[in-house]
Amino acid sequence: MRAVMRANKARDTGPERRLRSLLHQAGLRYRVNARPLRSLRRTADVVFPGAHVAVFVDGCYWHGCPEHYRPARANDQFWREKIDRNRVRDRETDQLLVDAGWTVIRIWEHEDFTTAANRIQEVVRGQSAGDRKHIPEGQL
Repeated sequence: MRAVMRANKARDTGPERRLRSLLHQAGLRYRVNARPLRSLRRTADVVFPGAHVAVFVDGCYWHGCPEHYRPARANDQFWREKIDRNRVRDRETDQLLVDAGWTVIRIWEHEDFTTAANRIQEVVRGQSAGDRKHIPEGQL
């Protein structure tokens, strides 16, 4: 089980690289795999420090996509608990960042990245201090 988890990339996944490429082509500059808040031991996939926007690209399996998640066949209780903990941690992360004045954008790995990049660009370029909020997955 440990070998399975180690084999999965935690950063620079294909979906993350595709999204970053589109954001870069749009002229946006960002930090990769960075902590939006130094005091919070959690990293976002793409961070726009000046606009206070944190983007997370969530894998369908690891984050329990309601559309694509399929329970494991072996050791199902362990994996169900693991995915549930991931979901709880994601919601907690979102709330902590919003409370600190950040806008959180979550994107599922199966979403259209051109659409997602366009929406991120709108949020980053149009961000003002009063507009910080959580933008849930699937609403891009």
